[in-house]
Amino acid sequence: MVIKELLEFGVNELNKAKIEDSVLKVRILLSYCLGESKEFLVSHDDLEVDSNVQKNFYDGIDKLKENVPIQYITHNQEFMKLNFYVDERVLIPRDDTEVLVQEVLDRCKDGFKVLDLCSGSGAIGISIKKYKPEVKVWCSDISLGALDVARKNSIDNCCEVEFVRSDLFENIEEKNFDIIVSNPPYISKVEMSGLDEEVKKEPEIALYGGVHGLDFYKKIISDAKGYLKNDGFLCLEIGYNQKNDVEELLSNNGFIDVVCVKDLYGNDRVVIGNTIQ
Repeated sequence: MVIKELLEFGVNELNKAKIEDSVLKVRILLSYCLGESKEFLVSHDDLEVDSNVQKNFYDGIDKLKENVPIQYITHNQEFMKLNFYVDERVLIPRDDTEVLVQEVLDRCKDGFKVLDLCSGSGAIGISIKKYKPEVKVWCSDISLGALDVARKNSIDNCCEVEFVRSDLFENIEEKNFDIIVSNPPYISKVEMSGLDEEVKKEPEIALYGGVHGLDFYKKIISDAKGYLKNDGFLCLEIGYNQKNDVEELLSNNGFIDVVCVKDLYGNDRVVIGNTIQ
């Protein structure tokens, strides 16, 4: 088969399976299998494709039909203009989370110490280190698999980051952080059942935040001041409907100047509190 025929086959298969964004996913998949750009597919659509590449492509189509995210097939997700390896052990970084990273970068100064809790793939902490190389960054997660992925990403992106396996603050020995940042699990019990089929393929440990989606916020916010400097910041990604609850938790735990930042779609996305005594 030539490239054009493979693309048509793939799109037809995904459409029959009612998979969204079929054209884009098929192009990304074939580009990955060929090791070429998506532009290459357009300019070489009559190129005969090797049988081994065809097999890998067909295998990928079968996975897509089972709602496996394309990122878990290509093992790549772009975030903050960097490339991150991802697999089934970690949550796939979303564009929305770039708002959280930017808010941290805006507050970072050379020499700052930053802790990324529930770091998953390391996308947040590694991005901070990449764009603010004079900042010292720790990435922490309870999952050994996630930490393995994050270590790979730190090497691939040429970033020196400290890694700690910890259930939130349990094994964090360092103190006096200037910034603690986290995109914790925040999906409620009701919301879990309504997630897209692709999202359900991502690790539940990185999604489920308790009955009301607030379990991790309560734990992080109640303990964070013991690990932050005076005039430190706690920066949290939130779900679209969690602004009031998380702001109240911060205020009740002594944080001041609490602010909420919206994402590019106008949804409440990041809540930040300050520790000034």
